[in-house]
This record gives sequence, C-alpha cells and structure tokens, in this order.
Amino acid sequence: MNERQTSSYRSFPTDTDTGTDTSPMLAWFNKMRPLYLAPMAGVTDSVFRRLCKEQGADVLVTEFVSADGILHRNQRTREMLSFQAEERPLGVQLFGADPQRMAEAAKSVIDWVQPDFIDLNFGCPVNKVVSKHGGSALLRDCPLLERVASAVVKAVAPVPVTAKIRLGWSSETINATTTATILEQTGIAAVAVHGRTKEQGYSGAADWEAIAQVAETVSIPVIGNGDLVDVDEIILRLQSTKVRGLMIGRAAMTSPWIFRRAKHFLQTGEFLADPSIEERWSHILRHCLMATAETGSERHGMTALRGRLMSYSKGMPGGRSLRAELQQVSSVAQLEAISERHLAWVREEVVSV
Repeated sequence: MNERQTSSYRSFPTDTDTGTDTSPMLAWFNKMRPLYLAPMAGVTDSVFRRLCKEQGADVLVTEFVSADGILHRNQRTREMLSFQAEERPLGVQLFGADPQRMAEAAKSVIDWVQPDFIDLNFGCPVNKVVSKHGGSALLRDCPLLERVASAVVKAVAPVPVTAKIRLGWSSETINATTTATILEQTGIAAVAVHGRTKEQGYSGAADWEAIAQVAETVSIPVIGNGDLVDVDEIILRLQSTKVRGLMIGRAAMTSPWIFRRAKHFLQTGEFLADPSIEERWSHILRHCLMATAETGSERHGMTALRGRLMSYSKGMPGGRSLRAELQQVSSVAQLEAISERHLAWVREEVVSV
C-alpha cells in the first residue's frame, strides 16, 4: 500500500493492522450519525454526488459497477469510477457472485482510484443483476455471500469493506439478521439494510422494525434505508432505532436539500424551510450546466438528464404541464426559458390569490 492510498481513506477510519477491528469506525459512526447518499444506477454520478455533498450528505457511494466490467477494463466502467476529491469519504460499490473475481476487481479499484471503502451490493432487486446471481440473489445463498464478502475483505485490507442488503428474498424468507451476522463475522465494517425484500422491489412500506432488529443483533454499524422522505422521518428513525446512520435514496432525487434540512435540525433542533421555487430552479440549472460541461455534448447531456428533471419537478406547482415541457428539453437555453416561464406563472398565481 503506497502513501497515496493510505492517505486516501483516513477520513473513513478502520484499524490499519487487520481491517477487522472496527472500534475506530464505531466511534466515528457514533459521533457522526452519518447521512449517506444511496447508490442509484443512472442517478448518482459524480455531478449529482457533489451537489448532494454540498447539501450536507456525509458519505457518498458510486453507482454499482460489475466485477466483470472492471476486470475487462471496460471504459464505461472506468468512467463510473471517476470521482473528485471533494466527494470523500466515498465508496465504490461492486456487484458479482464469484469470490475470486470480486476480490480481484476490488483490488483493481483500490489501485485505480483509491476510494475510502469498498461496498458490496447484496441488495439490488433488478432482474438483469439477479439473473447473473448478483445483488439480492445472494440473499438466497448465504454460503456464497459469505465467501464473496470474506474474499473481498481479505483482498483489500486495511481498506474498509461495507455491504448493502435487503430484508431477504421474500416475506417468507426474511433473513436480514442472519445475513448481517454472517457479514459481521467476515470482517465487514458496516452494513446498510434496505427495509424491503427483493420481491417487493420498491413497492409497499419499508419495515423499520426489521431494520431495528438487525441493529440490535450485530455490533457493527447498521445504516437504515427506506422511505426516508422528510426530516420528521429521519429524526424518528434515528431516535427510535439503534441504527448508526441513514441512507437516503429516492427522496434525494427530488429534494437533495433533504440532507441540509436534516443536518440543520440535528445541529440546532430547528426546522429549516424548504428552498423557494427560485432556489430550486437555480439548483436545477446548475446541475444541468455542470453535467453538460462534463458530458461534452449539450444535446446528449440534456437528453440524459430528462429523468432527473422529472424527479426535480415533483411537488412543483403546475407540475403536470411542467413535466410535459421538460420531457422535450434538449438544451440548457431551452430549460432556462422553461424556468423563466414557470417562475413568472408562479408569481402571477401568488398575486392572484
């Protein structure tokens, strides 16, 4: 391990001798109660991560990347690993089901980009991942899950390894406490638990009693994930469970300022007002300017951002007609014109009331 690599993960503590004594990490979690930005495919690229970091996200994780893509030196995969210094502490999330290849891929990631930690995806419910025995498929094969986790922990020590799981494959096979216990025994430093099963996908309500049970069972930090849609929900889960951190996903797509508002309450006990419609549009335009500058093609970049614009428009006045316009956006200038019309309309509505 060279000096550059050693310094790269000091912001996410672990024991530097074995990588398995998690007491320094426990102290960090207990002090921070960190808010994570959940890794989301097609969403949490470097630009979005940096914007969420500015809003108060404590820990970032890349979109998941496949071990095979890394070992094949896939260019798209290498682009997804790219991040900037201000994003730290940051983890790279890997998925796969072959212990040796996962270990080799994790070592390659450490060599290439020196992340602060490696995160293992044992929770993705998407069929194209599960069909390759990745993601939540491993929740049905705990012996293989154990071999994957052990191989990666040993391969990259002393860099910390974390994992993300779901409650189980189905409501009939919920095994999150068992899975988390196995992961703890392999040397996994922290585990994020999404409060749904694979079969639920993102439907129904997250089961926070089950997440709380996992946090009661293991001694490593548990990060709770699921239905954290506002500050009230965040405070409730921190106060009513023993989770040592929370992971926010879909709510951040609509309102990345949820991190800032939650942090403000945790620090002051006071609720911070939602950003004004003008502030929301300023954020949206900045996101698009940053993204298109890095893409190099404004039309391609704006087309790719349409999904993000749909999320941002949620809860905005006149949302239906606004989304109809946003679905056709192909330039920043076009978006600026839409924002100006929308702001003018909102101001007129306020005056008329």
